[in-house]
Parts: sequence; structure tokens; C-alpha cells
Amino acid sequence: MLATAQFMVIMDTSIIGVALPEMQKDLGFSQGELQWVFNAYVIAFGGLLLLGGRLSDLLGARRIFSAGWTVLIGGSVVAAAAQTAWVEVVGRAVQGVGGALIAPAAMTLLVTLFAHDPRELGKAMALYGAAAPAGGTAGVFLGGVFTEWLSWPWVFIIYIPIGVATLAATRLLPPVAPRRGAIDVLGAVAVTAGLALAVFAVVRAPETGWGSTRTVLQLLGAAALLALFFVIQKSVRQPLMPLGIWRVPRLGSANLAMTLLGAAWIPMWYFLNLYLQQVLGYGAFASGAALLPMTVLLMAFMTAITARLLARFGAKPLIGGGLLVLALGLAWLSAVEPSGSFVVDVLPASLVAALGMSLAYIPAMMAAMSGAPQEQAGLASGIVNTTYQIGSALGLAALTALATSQGAGRLGDLPALTEGFSSAFTAAAVIAAVGGLVTLLVMGAEKSSATAVQEQTERAEPAHRPGI
Repeated sequence: MLATAQFMVIMDTSIIGVALPEMQKDLGFSQGELQWVFNAYVIAFGGLLLLGGRLSDLLGARRIFSAGWTVLIGGSVVAAAAQTAWVEVVGRAVQGVGGALIAPAAMTLLVTLFAHDPRELGKAMALYGAAAPAGGTAGVFLGGVFTEWLSWPWVFIIYIPIGVATLAATRLLPPVAPRRGAIDVLGAVAVTAGLALAVFAVVRAPETGWGSTRTVLQLLGAAALLALFFVIQKSVRQPLMPLGIWRVPRLGSANLAMTLLGAAWIPMWYFLNLYLQQVLGYGAFASGAALLPMTVLLMAFMTAITARLLARFGAKPLIGGGLLVLALGLAWLSAVEPSGSFVVDVLPASLVAALGMSLAYIPAMMAAMSGAPQEQAGLASGIVNTTYQIGSALGLAALTALATSQGAGRLGDLPALTEGFSSAFTAAAVIAAVGGLVTLLVMGAEKSSATAVQEQTERAEPAHRPGI
């Protein structure tokens, strides 16, 4: 059940990809605004993950797990029934809030169930981890099936029966005793509002002008809100993110790598969907099927090979090398043409990019967590998940603005669309390359054996994990 929760939360970010063009037609999104269908979820999910973990600690993980599914079901109903763009965005944001409650509560419950035996916990973590790429793969395929043969609202309707069944089964989960403490609501509001305002400013900048008073004020407001978040964390007795966590070795460099990984990978996936449908003329099902080789390679490599490479070589070369391989795949994709083909222009480049992603993602997660003491392991996990989501949202906003300025907003003009998408792929390649080089230059030394992974597993005492 917990792996299914992880599967569904991740699927919620991928299932909408191939449905985007149909949603754009029906709901009236402009080409630049379409990204909000993705970013509304990611901002709410990433911005509230730390709060979700804290609530899981203070109110009980099973209770928050159930509450999260209730919120996710409500958001799915709103998103499926939406008749206007803004209602769709609201529904997606509500889904993100539900995901931010489900994910940390599921992890706490997982540790509670299996921490008595490190080997069993390792097996459970492997299954739980495999559910993430599996959810991404299923989302791409099911999004195509539902959109092609039913209609795009079905990419949200599917969550309703699964959510109801999960809620009915939550009584099978063990109760986790709540802990006493305070909730840093102001900190959660400040960081989420700051992220949302930053993304909004970048999205609107092509229309209002990058140097316009409105854009500058919005960006300054976002910076002020994020600065306020750090002031709050320093001043309150029980912050969402104690600033001392950043003294953990390699936490900063691993989070920087995850931020740039999200900023490169998610825009690639987003614009590749649009290129397949708006330039090559693929239908929703064909577009989903075209992305399956990439997602299957991701799932297979992450679950069968990455852990072995991590045990042998350590995280640093895999993160740096993976980001550089991702940059190579993105640079290859930047050569797409209006008269291109899937076999020549998409398949080989997307497989190279997927290989890079599968090399870097899990090692970056482990690098962020492996140096944390047991009482901060959950916090370190929550931070690295949050930075990946933040990078995804800001990267997609910035590259959408770039692509739109280079012609991606001219629907029907295939050369202009292709030029805009190519610009986005090129910029994403630069982001990934910078991430790879910075990782190789600044990330500290580490244990290049399975010892770090085993130590991290043995730290996972449920009484000390703060939720995620």
C-alpha cells in the first residue's frame, strides 16, 4: 500500500504530460501558461513537503496519510471537472498539497513497519524506491491511453477510485504515536509563497518584460519571502528546517546537483511531449508510447544497476557523470527539426538523457542523506526532495519563457515551434553540464562502498525520523 502511494504521487507528475495539448485546446491555456498544469502541482508539493513531514510527526503518520489521500481525491475531482484554466490550476495545486502530506507520512510508516530488521528495511526501501520510476513509466503510458480513447479528465478521475480504496485500507497500517511540538506554519507559508511568486514572475516576464517594474517587483518580493523563511527558521524554537542541517557533509553540493537535475530533466520531458504532438503530429497515445523506451530504461537502470554502481564507485562520479551524460542527450535533442522523425531525432537522444538521469538521481539522494545523524536523516531526505521540486518548477518556468521568446508560442508554425523547443533543450543541456562539472569539482570525498548505504539504513530509527 505504501509503495502504491509513492507510485501514485510520482505518476501525478507524469500522467498529465501527453494530455497537455488537449487540455490546452479545451481550457484555453496559452502556450506559455500551459506549464502551470505541471508547476501548480510541483510548487505545492515541493513547498509543503517539510510541513507534511512535521505534521506527520506531531499528529501521527497514519492520520496524515489518510488526510493526504482525502485532499488528493478532492483535488482530482476539481481538476477532472474543470471548465476553465484557472480552476484546473487550482485542482492541480490541491493535488500537490495532498501529495505533500502523503509522501512523508508513507515514509514514516514504512520505517515504523520495517526498522526492526535492517535487511527487511532495505528490501522495503528498494520496493518503495522502485515505485517512483514505475509511477513515471505508468503515467506516461496511461496518460496516452486515457487521452486518446477516453478524454483528458480521466488522467485525474483515475485517482478517485484508487484513493477511496486506499483510504478504506488505511486501518491495516500501524498507528504511529504523535510527538509533542509546534508547527511552523509561518515558515511553510513564506517558502511556498516565495517559490510561487518567483515562478509566476518568470512565467509572465516574456509578456511584461524582464526589466519591467512589475517583473522586478515580483522577483524582489519572491526573494524577500524566501529570505523571511530563513529568518523564521533561525528565530523559532522548532523550525521546519533547522539551519544547522547544512553543516552535514556534502548536503549542500548534493542539493545543488538535485536542483540542477530537476531544472534540466523536467523541461526536457515537458518540451519533448510538445515536440512530438505539436511538430511531429503524434496523437496522445502515440506520444505516450514514444516516451516509453525512455521511461522503461529509467526504471530498469535505477532498480537493477544504479545501486551496484553506487556501492562500487560512490556517489560523486555517478552524479557528476550522470549530469554530463544528461547534458549530452539534451544537446542531441537540440538538433530536432520540423521534418524530423522519432527514430532519428528523438529515440537515441532520449535514451542517452534517461541514462544520465538514472545514473545521477539515486546517488544524489543518498549523498544528501548519508552524512546526516540519525535524528536529521528524515529532514535531509525532505530537503533534497524539496530542492528537486524547486529546481523543476523554476527550470520549467525559465525555459518556457526562453522557448516562447524563440518562437514556441506560435502554434501551427512548425519551424518557429521547433526553434523554440530547440532553444529549451540547449539551455537544459547547459544547466545539466554546469551541474555535472560543479559536482565533480566541489563535492567532498565519500565512502565508495556499500557501507554508506548500510549506515544510512541503520540510522532509520522511527522514533528519530522527522517524517520524510
